[in-house]
Amino acid sequence: MSIHSSLRSDTHAAGSLRNVLKRHERVRYMLDQGSWEEGRSVFGLPKIKQTKLKARKAAAKEKEETAAQPPAAGPSPAAPTA
Repeated sequence: MSIHSSLRSDTHAAGSLRNVLKRHERVRYMLDQGSWEEGRSVFGLPKIKQTKLKARKAAAKEKEETAAQPPAAGPSPAAPTA
């Protein structure tokens, strides 16, 4: 039996961006930040928004330009020294 086309969605695929972290992810995040108190209940935790950072196109273009530029002019290694 196949899945109805209305139930299929690429947005619900594994690895898609979620708005809020799950409980175990929130606990791990709070442990990393040092805000977790030992013996605290895992219920009633504050919601932690997950943000997705996108690299700006201008910043990526600048990186390409700096990588494409030749190194600064200096004495060539083939030049004989007297």
